[in-house]
Amino acid sequence: MKDIVRNYQSDIYGMFSSVGERMLYQIKFSGFTLILIFNTFIQLRYAFSKRREIVKQMYVSGVKSMLVCSIVALFGGMILSLHSGVELKKWGQQDVVPILMINVMNKEMGSFLTAIILTAFSGAAMAAEIGTMKVSEEIDALEMMSINPVKYLVMPRIVSMMIMLPTLSIYTVVLGVFGGAVVSYFQLGLTFEDYYHRVYESIWLKDMYVGLLKSLVFAIIISSISCANGLMAQNGALGVGRATRISVVSSYLMVLIIGYFITSLFYGGFV
Repeated sequence: MKDIVRNYQSDIYGMFSSVGERMLYQIKFSGFTLILIFNTFIQLRYAFSKRREIVKQMYVSGVKSMLVCSIVALFGGMILSLHSGVELKKWGQQDVVPILMINVMNKEMGSFLTAIILTAFSGAAMAAEIGTMKVSEEIDALEMMSINPVKYLVMPRIVSMMIMLPTLSIYTVVLGVFGGAVVSYFQLGLTFEDYYHRVYESIWLKDMYVGLLKSLVFAIIISSISCANGLMAQNGALGVGRATRISVVSSYLMVLIIGYFITSLFYGGFV
């Protein structure tokens, strides 16, 4: 009986110990990421001297992901237009589809879809690349040579993401609206002229700058979380895989949470 009680107490202790360790790690990681963002903005004064690396990262993060962005944006817009249009057509309100498309794509879906794509495409690559350098002691070698890893590795990646994610968000909005136009023409009976006329009438400056603000915030979140996980990677290849997995999951969660609060801030009656 005493052995059963002792084993039970040991299991309870182990469970609480594991939960405590995870909470402490999350607190440590959050602080590390915030400090990393702060140090990155301090290093922005060297952005011009690192312009070649920034352009390289822009190509890797943005240009190489354009095909995936194009497919997701086009078919995302077509799906949204099809589902909403079929329901609205039952009530003779299919003319509302262009207004719905431009508003949803501008406010939410353009930045969100692009953030999801770049998290999987570029964020994971950042975490894996920096994590591999960390476990192979290349970052320690940079520090031994008095080279700041934040300036050399992190700042170019965050700056490139801050440029490319808003740019690709605009591209996603344009393609998504075009996908809605295709569905509206072939299945809802709207002409391209009527569709784009209603789209033009429904574009609001506030929706545009809120969408771009979200894209900029998402870019900082994705790149900083990915780089932070890479810099904290340990235990060889297994640690690199874990850092990559955590960076993708954490980025997805933060994009959803922060996206909600930005929307609530601007459209929830506060601004």
